[in-house]
Amino acid sequence: MELELIISEIKEKLESINTIQELANLKPMYLGKKGKISLAMGNMKELSIEERKTLGQKVNLVKSEAEKLFSVKEEALNKALIQSKLAKEKIDVTMPGVKFNQGTIHPLTQTIMDLEDLYVGLGYEVAEGPELETDEYCFEKLNLPKGHPARDMQDTFYINPEWLLRSQTSPVQVRTMLKKEGKPIQIICPGKTYRRDADDATHSHQFMQCEGLVLGKNITMADLKGALLEMAKKILGEDKEIRLRPSFFPFTEPSVEVDVSCVKCGGKGCSMCKNSGWIEVLGAGMVNNNVLRMCGYDPEEIQGFAFGIGIERITMLKYGIDDIRNFYSNDLRFLKQFKEAK
Repeated sequence: MELELIISEIKEKLESINTIQELANLKPMYLGKKGKISLAMGNMKELSIEERKTLGQKVNLVKSEAEKLFSVKEEALNKALIQSKLAKEKIDVTMPGVKFNQGTIHPLTQTIMDLEDLYVGLGYEVAEGPELETDEYCFEKLNLPKGHPARDMQDTFYINPEWLLRSQTSPVQVRTMLKKEGKPIQIICPGKTYRRDADDATHSHQFMQCEGLVLGKNITMADLKGALLEMAKKILGEDKEIRLRPSFFPFTEPSVEVDVSCVKCGGKGCSMCKNSGWIEVLGAGMVNNNVLRMCGYDPEEIQGFAFGIGIERITMLKYGIDDIRNFYSNDLRFLKQFKEAK
């Protein structure tokens, strides 16, 4: 084939090429080792030196022209491909954006955050401890020796005779007292607790507490009442009041039950508070001297108070929730209600 005709043929075929792959398949037919341009040099042995020189120059010109044609075509195809992608992937800035579902803080987590915000602001520290506890820290050092009848008040998950899932966060207080070695303490300890309760609208085998402990010189029940009154106003509303009623807990003496003015009627009396105007919310008291001694404190020098807040209890009161199981059902319809809750 005449070399000039090869260029014409390449031009003609390149016009019908639409993809990079088609171009890649065509290129070796002309520029490969066995391509038409190389074959055009097959009879050079039969030519004279001058003819070989002339043919070689012509072949090089044709090869150079062919390479240029393929390069231009490849560049055009790549540009067209980019334009096509840009056209498909372009963003219309006038279109409405995609709406993403935004999560929300769980109401129990929000209550804990509110408590931590309050008490840390009052100078307390947040203490934590293991959920798998020893009988010694969970009961014995809290004035509940083995065989004590008050242990029946708590139906506990025992792993073995010495280890259990903590039924309260009080062991964190014990660990802190032992660590502080007689020094003043001002802590809260929020966390999960476990008891063998049958699950219903007001009970759960897993629940959350936030206990508080303050130890120092000249600590009185007045300090305890002030700390709890601040909590009631922070969590349940500035108009809330509290009252203390005598009670019994082995680890505090004297002990009190703490009531808050009804969140529904404001203390006037309604079905929710059984027309008393008050709702029981937590237990508290002055730390028992036996507990102080067992944890390395001298009751003659150091006094203090402790309290235990049921997180689910006050959260239910705050938001008007009537079933504790809603907290653990993972029902988005329930959780979405608290997106704007503060």
